[in-house]
Amino acid sequence: MHIAKFVAAALMLGPALAFSADMDVNLVIRDHKFEPAELKVPAGKKLKLIIDNQDATAEEFESHELNREKVIPGKTKGSVLIGPLKPGKYPFYGEFHEATAKGVIVAE
Repeated sequence: MHIAKFVAAALMLGPALAFSADMDVNLVIRDHKFEPAELKVPAGKKLKLIIDNQDATAEEFESHELNREKVIPGKTKGSVLIGPLKPGKYPFYGEFHEATAKGVIVAE
């Protein structure tokens, strides 16, 4: 009986605990580079970063400052949830093409 109540409560709380982004931000991978290389976003907002990998090969979005990493296969899109961010700069890079795939998110 107690387990049923716990499960029912967890199901009701689940949506409230889910991450809901305040805004979507688009980022493209093309020719092993991120475009734009600098993304300006509002501080204090939850973001859904939508990454469109237009290259034929996979790339891994990685950021130590954001504590995020995600492999985006070639010719696909993926998303990364971040924030809310304090004002500042948050660098990211493509682990598979570090020499060219670099960028920064600037929260203002």
